[in-house]
Amino acid sequence: MNGSFCIALNGLRAGKKAFSIHAGKEFFANFDNSEILDADVSVEGCVEKSGGYTGIDFVIEGTVTVPCDRCLEPVTLDVSRDVRLSVKWGDEPAQEPSGADPSEREVVYLPADAAEFDLSQTVYDYVILSMPLQKVHPDGECNPDALRFIKGDAEDFENRMPEESPAEDGGDNPFAALKDLLEKGNLN
Repeated sequence: MNGSFCIALNGLRAGKKAFSIHAGKEFFANFDNSEILDADVSVEGCVEKSGGYTGIDFVIEGTVTVPCDRCLEPVTLDVSRDVRLSVKWGDEPAQEPSGADPSEREVVYLPADAAEFDLSQTVYDYVILSMPLQKVHPDGECNPDALRFIKGDAEDFENRMPEESPAEDGGDNPFAALKDLLEKGNLN
């Protein structure tokens, strides 16, 4: 996806090599269905190679702006995540070994001939996972007009509604017949 998110693994010498990547609005716009409106996320880490072992450790920190789940206005959220990966070459096994410790590294399988590892999808996934389930403004900071509409201020809502709609008189309402059955007691 993005060359700056690719880590060259072919010819990597033994030892540690540090890297630093920035993920902004443009980065997240490349992913379908991304709800992230803006971002300022830094990815700092290192690649370690020792014999047949290759590990990638990095820290994701920054902010993302998403629509508030309550009022739909933009809300800025802090994101922070430590990621520990272990790179293995070859096909992924059909079943994970039993008794794996969840505190261990996540294993990433690459094709045997892979020369580099693109961190784009991994960074995107961990940023999404580090956001809270409910993305809302702190209490009192949501758009008051949207909250008033959500709460259904009865008087304000009644003033905006037309007096009678065609659905209420049974004209084009496909459920009018069911309503009549329910009122007559023929449908329980």
